[in-house]
Amino acid sequence: MDRVERYRAAVERVIKEYASYKISHGQIESEAIIDRDHDHYEVMRVGWDGVRRVHGCVVHIDIKDGKVWLQYDGTNQPVADELMAAGVPKEDIVLAFHPADVRPLTGFAIG
Repeated sequence: MDRVERYRAAVERVIKEYASYKISHGQIESEAIIDRDHDHYEVMRVGWDGVRRVHGCVVHIDIKDGKVWLQYDGTNQPVADELMAAGVPKEDIVLAFHPADVRPLTGFAIG
């Protein structure tokens, strides 16, 4: 299995795990969005919390140029830590939610 394929498997595991978490209030579902053809992966929350509509991304990951790009992390358990635990090295994880000039300070990949 090549490196990118290993990253796909790791990202899918992480996405599926985050999507499995149950919401403690409202009628809200978590959805794992997995597009292996284009290497886009997301966890979405959809439903209702009382009269308030809930529809939004919780986690968004892309695989680009052999690196795992963490586009958005709206969790309280850092997704980058979960990716590293799943076997993705820190130097291949881009914290894309930080501006490019800040990324060198994070200790993760810069792009």
